[in-house]
Amino acid sequence: MAETKRGRRNEVIGQVISDKMDKTITVQIYRLVKHPKYKKYVRKTSVFKAHDEGNTAKTGDTVKIIESRALSKTKRWKLAEIVEAGKTGAAQ
Repeated sequence: MAETKRGRRNEVIGQVISDKMDKTITVQIYRLVKHPKYKKYVRKTSVFKAHDEGNTAKTGDTVKIIESRALSKTKRWKLAEIVEAGKTGAAQ
């Protein structure tokens, strides 16, 4: 049977704020939204839980996550790649 092509999946880049769960990371993303009345841009945040199979991402890393099927009650994203490693040490 021929494989059907999936639609384009959403990709976002954000920062890991927690890696305490097994195979799960919490990623915070920022987006700019124009205020309807004042027409200024406001920075909004969203927090997503993403599947990290190898527990490779650490707190402070910048990562790219892609949308996937539901993996648990709150997990709807998968780790695609680590864009930039966070700074390690007590200076955080």
